Amino acid sequence: MAEYQTIRTAGTIRGAAIDEGLRAHMNKVYGIMSIGMLITAAAAWAISGLAISDVPTAAQIGADRYLTDLGVAIYASPLKWLIMFAPLIVVFAFSATINRMSVATATTVFYAFAALMGLSLSSIFLIYTGMSIIQVFLTTAVAFAGLSLYGYTTKRDISGWGAFLMMGVIGLIVASIVNIFLGSGVVQLAIAVIGVLIFAGLTAYDTQKIKTDYIAHAAQGDAEWLGKSAIMGALNLYLDFINMFMFMLQIFGNRE
Repeated sequence: MAEYQTIRTAGTIRGAAIDEGLRAHMNKVYGIMSIGMLITAAAAWAISGLAISDVPTAAQIGADRYLTDLGVAIYASPLKWLIMFAPLIVVFAFSATINRMSVATATTVFYAFAALMGLSLSSIFLIYTGMSIIQVFLTTAVAFAGLSLYGYTTKRDISGWGAFLMMGVIGLIVASIVNIFLGSGVVQLAIAVIGVLIFAGLTAYDTQKIKTDYIAHAAQGDAEWLGKSAIMGALNLYLDFINMFMFMLQIFGNRE
């Protein structure tokens, strides 16, 4: 009986340690993600401020709105294609090489990627009003928080969503590239609606995966793996948020 009580107590202690470690791990994931979001927002706002001016130039984009030389370079020259697709290339390269990086290097690369994403997203200030950008951002934040909370707390195994959702992401990328040349507003709206649903599902899925991966590896005490896992988790949730925000902006944003 005493031996049983000892085993039970030890199991309780291990469970409490895993719970405490999981909370710390999730806090780290959300912390890294939040810093990345702040970097992206700051970069997008700062770059748009340098690229758009009320001082008349040859490149007028609206009433009392003009592109500076920087704006012409990044929004109206062939460089815009590189800026558009560079974040996608960096994501694939980062995911493929993170295991060969130190935790410090991987964190630095993630923050650099967040700044690059800010450059890519700065064009939204040309298209949408500042108030609608803020409103859609706050709406996305509330939706993201609810979906992530569901993924963390649900007892249902939603790991089966992964393959289906990733196929949906690939389809969205292909459809978006094709529609760059088609220029169809109806197709773009359909892509945006489907995109919101896909990245809503991925938010819950990725949150649960971060949790289950931690529980599966916590007993091993691999600090290096846990550090990189937190960065990859932050990257996945960051991408879920950004994509959901962009698709919602296309649906609900008020255009300049």
